[in-house]
Amino acid sequence: MSVGIISKVHPVRSHSNAAQGGINAALNPGDSWESHAFDTIKGSDYLGDQDAVEIMTREAPEEILHLEHLGVTFHRNEEGKLGTRAFGGASAARTYYVADITGQAIMHVLYEQLMKYSEQIARYEEWFCSSLAIDENGECCGVVTRNVADGQVELFQAKSVILCTGGNGMVWKPSTNALICTGDGIAMAYRAGAKLMDMEMIQYHPTTLAGKGFLITEGARGEGAHLLNAKGERFMEKYAPNKMELASRDVVSRAEQTEINEGRGFPDGTVALDITVVPKKRVHEALREIVLVGRDFAGVDITREPIHIKPGNHYTMGGVKTDVDGRTDIPGLYSAGETACVSVHGGNRLGANSLLDTLIFGKRSGRDAAARAKRIDYSRASKQVLEDEENLVADIISREKGSGRRISEIKLELGQTMDAKVAVFRDEAGITEALETVRRLKEEAKTAYIDDHGSVFNQDLLGAIELGYMLDNAECTCVAALERKESRGAQYRTDFPERNDTDWLKHIDLERTDDGPEISYSEVTITQWEPQERTY
Repeated sequence: MSVGIISKVHPVRSHSNAAQGGINAALNPGDSWESHAFDTIKGSDYLGDQDAVEIMTREAPEEILHLEHLGVTFHRNEEGKLGTRAFGGASAARTYYVADITGQAIMHVLYEQLMKYSEQIARYEEWFCSSLAIDENGECCGVVTRNVADGQVELFQAKSVILCTGGNGMVWKPSTNALICTGDGIAMAYRAGAKLMDMEMIQYHPTTLAGKGFLITEGARGEGAHLLNAKGERFMEKYAPNKMELASRDVVSRAEQTEINEGRGFPDGTVALDITVVPKKRVHEALREIVLVGRDFAGVDITREPIHIKPGNHYTMGGVKTDVDGRTDIPGLYSAGETACVSVHGGNRLGANSLLDTLIFGKRSGRDAAARAKRIDYSRASKQVLEDEENLVADIISREKGSGRRISEIKLELGQTMDAKVAVFRDEAGITEALETVRRLKEEAKTAYIDDHGSVFNQDLLGAIELGYMLDNAECTCVAALERKESRGAQYRTDFPERNDTDWLKHIDLERTDDGPEISYSEVTITQWEPQERTY
């Protein structure tokens, strides 16, 4: 096979670098894939598709061993065996980790492996993808790209295209996500006619630095850290008496936000994470990155005093609707990882399931895409796709300074609006206001201008294209959040505070039309775990 990897940043700068806590697998004696599957389904608030969850949890142990054999230096216990830590929503300690840099460790090892095959696999590093090429039969036959280094526009023709471009965290401000997470793949698939699913399900991580959005890993709570309000109370006793700080992320985020909203937080709108209860030696061994984050960005020595945190935007549970082999409803187009919605995460992802999701379904997508490429002939995209791209760029560059708003102003207003209105708690009035703002910003983006008109590393231009992606993602999120008139997982509607399985145990699908996203529904696949009340 001829394989090319296109990335808008150098691959080891991709956002999986930021995955701190670990990767789940039922590898220990006494644990089982069934237990892992049930925890994942319960965590999803029963919106996860159980056939996909079964595949992911069954294949997880083999994937961990594969990574370990490739050279990922997972933590080992005193006996020299692979050691685990506890993570939220799990009934066993099944999270394998490399201190608090697990994503970075996996990323570098996989890139090393890629280099072994560098003669067979072409790498296009720092090439920006802007649209998918669709042939006259409605099949995906390539992608339009821009070389960031010199502005050259190219059409890469392919029999199969796999989108794995991450989530859309930059739609919210602040976010734990890297600046590159602008929902590119989700928007490109949506514009090409693929369905999106569960776009209302946006995870807020319970422990992020206020104002900056930096992630404080769930591993801290896995090591035994406590959450405290301004009165010094360990408030999770009220909300999740059995799991305490290790309840699922949506439960902990809502508990924190409730404490803050009801006046028991600190004056800066936060609660405290107390890591001083973890032995200092263990903190430096297992949580060294967040020791540095605390020192450099909050001026706090986390081994001596609590650090102030609050819920922050973190992860996109929804995305491009796919089957368990990564196929979208456009032939030839696949998706995996945070860009895709299989859905193994449903309404709420368990910590340390995201790296697993990416690896398991990335592999399955790759295999199916390769098999497809072997059995079909090339089809040609029309030259129109390149012309459309050149016209788009020419239009952005032709706008005179002062003709509209700055790209950065629109991004800021978008992020602040979404964080205020479509966050941990939502209601109809707030979501409607956010949707109106997003649609106004879409109009304003048509005249927004940039300063850099050059072709070399023109991040200004790429930022303008990314803004379009972000606005499409935001519109879809608002439409789906408004439609789901219940509270389930990360979608907590204060005007519909109960989960309603009778009417809403289903996925919300969205398809692009000239009038905005069109809503349809699809069934949740249930194999052996019937929905029940979710408590921790």
